[in-house]
Amino acid sequence: MSSEDVTILIDMGFSREKALLAHGEETSLPRPPQADEGTEQEGGEETVDVAKSIKCNDCGKLFATQIEVEFHAAKTNHSNFSESKEEKRPLSEEEKREQLRKLEDKMRQKRLEREEGEKKEALERERLRIKSGKEITAAKKKMEDEEMKKLLELRKREKLEEKMARQRVKDQIEQDKVARRAKFGGPKVEPPPPAVTQPSQQAVAKDYLQTRLQIRLTNGQALTQTFGSKEQLSAVRLFVEMNRTDGNDQFSLMTSFPKKIFSEEDYDKPLEVLGLVPSAVVIVSRQQ
Repeated sequence: MSSEDVTILIDMGFSREKALLAHGEETSLPRPPQADEGTEQEGGEETVDVAKSIKCNDCGKLFATQIEVEFHAAKTNHSNFSESKEEKRPLSEEEKREQLRKLEDKMRQKRLEREEGEKKEALERERLRIKSGKEITAAKKKMEDEEMKKLLELRKREKLEEKMARQRVKDQIEQDKVARRAKFGGPKVEPPPPAVTQPSQQAVAKDYLQTRLQIRLTNGQALTQTFGSKEQLSAVRLFVEMNRTDGNDQFSLMTSFPKKIFSEEDYDKPLEVLGLVPSAVVIVSRQQ
């Protein structure tokens, strides 16, 4: 048992002699009376004043139990305590209500601070979500644009290869005709001079950079899209293939005024050359 245990026993109401006896420090002679301990002898009997509370010498507060002292020391960092003969006065009903009111106010303030913190966290999460959504949308749009460019380049190469293949076949047919005529003694025929391709329409007077096309599908719905005036008609066909809602049948593009059905060669021409600048209506028609 430590000296702290002796103090606790004294706080519980035991005399100092009994506390020391329990601690194993009993002396053979009784303690002489001391003024500071309030010892008196009346009629041969010895009376000892017992400490009724523990006082904090730093702030003057009284405490009834050791637990209250330890809590106060941990909360305020006060370390100067001593025994006191003053009895800690119990709180009155008014003081109890005041203490309860302060506790409720403190709890209410803590709750408001917590709710305010939760609102700020929710706003920050929403801001980050919106920012992340915008970044994802921008990245998706960039990927779609890059994919569109790749598809246009691929379609352009395919068209060029098809055109070159058709030209090789035509050249081979002409060479075979010349060879057969020479073999069977027919009249020598000079190959026709290469045809000079005339532009289908004069270039527009004003240099438009973009054109806005309204594309009418076979089901009556319409698509609206802005293209560069230098883009080829094949870009319009690719856009229709990726966004149409009227099925997957083969189709052709045409205009109603002036009425014109675009040929395969027209798909390699810029929109400004085909007269589709600065705006036009393009009709999707099913191939027969």
